[in-house]
Amino acid sequence: MKIENSVALVTGANRGVGRIYVAELLRRGATKVYASARNPDSLADAISLDPARVVPLRLDVTSAAEIAAAAHTAADVTMLINNAGALSFGGALDVGQASIDRDMAVNHDGLRDVTRAFTPVLEANGGGTVVNMLTLLSFVSAPGFAAYNASKAAAWSMSMSLRAYLRPKGISVVNAFPAGIDTDMLAAVDAPKDAPEAVVRDVLDAVQAGEEDVYPASASDVHAAWRADPKQIEAAFAEMM
Repeated sequence: MKIENSVALVTGANRGVGRIYVAELLRRGATKVYASARNPDSLADAISLDPARVVPLRLDVTSAAEIAAAAHTAADVTMLINNAGALSFGGALDVGQASIDRDMAVNHDGLRDVTRAFTPVLEANGGGTVVNMLTLLSFVSAPGFAAYNASKAAAWSMSMSLRAYLRPKGISVVNAFPAGIDTDMLAAVDAPKDAPEAVVRDVLDAVQAGEEDVYPASASDVHAAWRADPKQIEAAFAEMM
């Protein structure tokens, strides 16, 4: 898909990877970028990138009413980037049910529900692309993030189902599987992290190249090692307690 002259919507655009997506989409010539967040007042940095092309949008991906309103307002979208995410800390035997419910509601249900609402929009605009920000933890578990791992694994499965459903409608689905990214979400985690700029560049390069799955920045090496010996990678990640 050509990003130049596209109209994009980025969920969770107020900080971290989302704000970098807004910046890179603008740099690549997007005509308009809807920057969405639960609190539009938090979007000042994203708007300042180009007030003429960045449109703030209230969107809590767990709210059916706000999803419907966003799809009505942003009726010219040709690219949807499902970036909003939630991450709860805790192992499988101690993470609370509220944390599990929250991660699943944002990372799985939100991705599905926003995509469902924008499918008629994309189809009416001649087709387009949905980008799902997943993670290597969709298929390799870091035990300290049990709820997050499970929600992203479910999101990966849902994304593949969506791809099969959307392809005949002229809508492609690009699944991104980054490693750890240096953002506020992982500020408390002492581990190697990729720059969000590098991750976003690789994902949008994949969109332009027509690729369906992308392992940006350092994730490509981890994915290659997992394909070669998944049990070894599972054991390595299991030590990240």
